[in-house]
Amino acid sequence: MSEPLLEVRDLYRDYRLPRSRLFAPPPVVPALRGVSLQVAPGESVGVVGESGCGKSTLARTVVALEAPQRGEVWFRGKNLFAVDQRELRVLRRQIQMVFQDPYGSLDPRRRVGKIVAEPLYLMPELSPLERRERVLAALAEVGLRPLDAEKYPREFSGGQRQRIAIARALITRPELIVADEPVSALDVSVQAQVLNLMMDLQERQGLTYLFISHDLSVVRHITDRVAVMRAGEIVEQGLTREVFAEPRHEYTRQLLAAIPRPDPGRRRRPQSPPTPL
Repeated sequence: MSEPLLEVRDLYRDYRLPRSRLFAPPPVVPALRGVSLQVAPGESVGVVGESGCGKSTLARTVVALEAPQRGEVWFRGKNLFAVDQRELRVLRRQIQMVFQDPYGSLDPRRRVGKIVAEPLYLMPELSPLERRERVLAALAEVGLRPLDAEKYPREFSGGQRQRIAIARALITRPELIVADEPVSALDVSVQAQVLNLMMDLQERQGLTYLFISHDLSVVRHITDRVAVMRAGEIVEQGLTREVFAEPRHEYTRQLLAAIPRPDPGRRRRPQSPPTPL
């Protein structure tokens, strides 16, 4: 693998829950426990696991929306949690995120053009005309029309809303896109359209993806390498085709065995992960 674009080093992140009793100590849930990961330029890396295993926490930490208790996130040789706010704003031009919910991630009170242009506050050097041109170009990249910039999110279907979210992520022309379950809220037919769009954009623009998902069939289709998470830890990682063909960890084998088959009698459900508490 070439020099990594993104490198995650030994991340730890805990969450405190409400106290069960007045004077009892608050319970602590370990969301990340020593997670390390590398992503090379132009690569697509998947992170898979059951709900609650820490995938979304990893995604939010990678884009510096949350800070870890321990560990580092390096992007292009710089630690995102060691640089000052001014330099972090510059780095964020190159790291964008596509959120899971295409309904909740778009402000219903704003027009699509304003929503897509929102990340451009990181680039104050652009003129209003240049911002407008970037918005229209981003919408065209995801298959939407210029007139769509004047509409509201409620006027679009779920798949179209996720295209708007992808256009917003593309607006700063980033190198890395972190996609957190980008198709899980969509119908199967629409999922295929969005996934094909993301693969086309990667080929045309040389994008790098960190793709978070619980759907192994999606990860198998779109990623080069995959990391399997369980209870805040990465238990196995490698080339996607090799992990799917010959999984080494028992939990990976259980996940693969749980993929629906035409013969329901052959399906097995994976054991529940250990409770973080």
